[in-house]
Amino acid sequence: MNKSEISNFKKLLEKMRADLDDLESAYKESSATVILDQSSVGRLSRMDAMQGQQMALQSERRRQEKLAQIKSALIRIEKGAFGYCLLCEEEIANARLTINPTVTRCVNCTE
Repeated sequence: MNKSEISNFKKLLEKMRADLDDLESAYKESSATVILDQSSVGRLSRMDAMQGQQMALQSERRRQEKLAQIKSALIRIEKGAFGYCLLCEEEIANARLTINPTVTRCVNCTE
């Protein structure tokens, strides 16, 4: 993989990280504590709010996991190990990296 391709993947990863960082405020708002005062909110509304809160928390967990994968990929770029399978150390196909630049295994080792 040449320097231009690595630079393009680095830009893509940084954009992905920025996009996920932008979502953080929306997740914080959605996962706020649900008020349990029956005089102001009905039982079904509270249940709906609690379900929405749990969905937002799960989305936040997935966002944090993706951020960790992006950080790991950026570290591999800095170390010169990006684009190589962590198991067999063979080069990962550019088409696979284009779809998901955070992958750590080639197609053969994934199966």
